[in-house]
Amino acid sequence: MKTIFFSLIFMSMLLVNSLLYAAPGGISKQQAVNIATQSYPGRVLAVKRKTDVYQVKILSDSGKVKVIRIDANSGKIESGSRDDLKPHQ
Repeated sequence: MKTIFFSLIFMSMLLVNSLLYAAPGGISKQQAVNIATQSYPGRVLAVKRKTDVYQVKILSDSGKVKVIRIDANSGKIESGSRDDLKPHQ
């Protein structure tokens, strides 16, 4: 009886541990798009996640393509010049 009990406890701990480490932290892809398009309006062409950074490619109304890098953990814009695209008003 004790063996079954301890086996169930152990398996439960493994399951909880794997769920905790498998869960992605930070912001979602959609949140990265929302952050990028608030500062750089336009049509989103692509979104890629590379390690801890989302790269959001945007086509502005003036025809310029800009890649905005957003920290996947904090949601802060890491790069992207506001001079290239007209900021959203």
